[in-house]
Amino acid sequence: MRLPLLRRPRSLAGQLFAMQAVLIAVVVAGYALFTYVSDRRQAEDAAVRQVTAVARSIADAPSVREAIRTPDPTAELEPYALQVMRDADVDFVTIMDPRGIRWTHPEEKQIGRRFLGRIDPARHGHTFTETYTGTLGPSVRAVTPVEDNGRVIGLVSAGIKVEAISARVQDQVTALLAVAGTTLLLGAVGTYVINARLRRHTHGMNAAELSRMHDYHQAALHAVREGLLMLDGQYRVALINDGGRELLGVDGAEEVVGRSVAELGLPAPLTGALLASEPRVDEVHLTASRVLVVNTSPVTGGERRGTVVTLRDVTELQSLMGELDSERGFTQALRSQAHEAANRLHTVVSLIELGRAEEAVRFATAELELAQALTDQVVAAVSEPVLAALLLGKTAQANERGVELVVSQDSRLDDGLLPESVSARDLVTILGNLIDNAVDAAQGSAGARVTVTAYASAAELVLRVTDSGPGLDPAHGDLVFQRGFSTKPAGPGGRGLGLALVRQAVSRHEGTLTVAESDREGEGGAVFEVRLPLRTAGAGASPAREGGAA
Repeated sequence: MRLPLLRRPRSLAGQLFAMQAVLIAVVVAGYALFTYVSDRRQAEDAAVRQVTAVARSIADAPSVREAIRTPDPTAELEPYALQVMRDADVDFVTIMDPRGIRWTHPEEKQIGRRFLGRIDPARHGHTFTETYTGTLGPSVRAVTPVEDNGRVIGLVSAGIKVEAISARVQDQVTALLAVAGTTLLLGAVGTYVINARLRRHTHGMNAAELSRMHDYHQAALHAVREGLLMLDGQYRVALINDGGRELLGVDGAEEVVGRSVAELGLPAPLTGALLASEPRVDEVHLTASRVLVVNTSPVTGGERRGTVVTLRDVTELQSLMGELDSERGFTQALRSQAHEAANRLHTVVSLIELGRAEEAVRFATAELELAQALTDQVVAAVSEPVLAALLLGKTAQANERGVELVVSQDSRLDDGLLPESVSARDLVTILGNLIDNAVDAAQGSAGARVTVTAYASAAELVLRVTDSGPGLDPAHGDLVFQRGFSTKPAGPGGRGLGLALVRQAVSRHEGTLTVAESDREGEGGAVFEVRLPLRTAGAGASPAREGGAA
């Protein structure tokens, strides 16, 4: 036994088309029926008025009264009655004596016979109408008296057959049905056109499929951890999921749907990326507390309908990449130092083989003292282990690039002084990027030098990095902290992110970041200074906000 094939439910557009077509048909049929009943009633009323007027006109005619007085009324009244029938468009005109004996009739053989129907009201001087089946069939007729000086001397009856009335109504109904059919056809065509457009918008899906898609859509929006933002053609927010609110720092209670992207208070570079008409692929942007990878894709369907934006949080990844860069630098420095140590060891061995042991001892001792002096200098100034290790590694890196990195005599940062609110990762991000930026600026200059100053008071931590480079254009005082800004050609990994990350970290700790020209005579260069307020270990960091650079 074969199971019947399951029919796919009719699409939403098809259901609407069927419903609208049935509705139009019902309305037109109801209107046609109402009009038919109304027209028939009106036709009957018009027939009653017509036959009454014809009968009264004949009864009031003086020639009719004169003819009744003659010995043979039929001879004069029959031609007259036939003429009135043709002129008044009625089916019969019967003139009779008060007893109801016909003087006239459309059928000559009926003359002289008794009138079929009521005549008593007319014999008493009253005009009346009725529907009666006579010799010509059912008809609407009027009967009225012919009076002479108050005496009834005859009766007049005029009538229209019911089938004639029906024929008139039938003509009207035919015209009505033609109009109704045209209306139904136009309504069906209009409904089809509208529903064809609806089918294109709903992709032919039925109501159940649309409802299911909506449920999946809502579930997916809340399940996706990445940020999703949909903008309409005027760059207003049409949709934003929970991840998007979190990554953009938008309060969940704040209504952002319908607002322009420019009104969300986002950083200018990020706002510009969202407002761009061309797609953006894996662009890195910074907010007050996050590093985001932004992708945008326009939605088109013959015209620009909007933009789909995805946001990925790479704050932790970027921080780890910074630490990895530092570790890579340390590794390169160790490799370089191992190479140099091997050279020095070969020199010591060669001196011993040449029998110059005393010179070998002096050479080895001098190298050891030099390395120890550098370590002692850094540790004496900055005994905080993370910063000390960072400075030692950056010193070796700078030496590799021909830049001297020194820790100023003003530096003093003891181990255990910094509270837990200032994390080691943030210190590496801030000081490491400032030193890298200073080394880039000083490299190649005469007497290339970078000076680091780090000290802490009871209220704040101060980190200052000075370079001997060409200095900073005053016009770039604020631009230097924006993502993507750099005065050097872009390298393989891109430039312009380090100082932006520094500002983000400083803002997260509600600190200040300033840049100025160096005031040391003959050095030039730029001075970057960070001041971070110190909190006790039990105090929590307040919410991050967008910091400014002077």
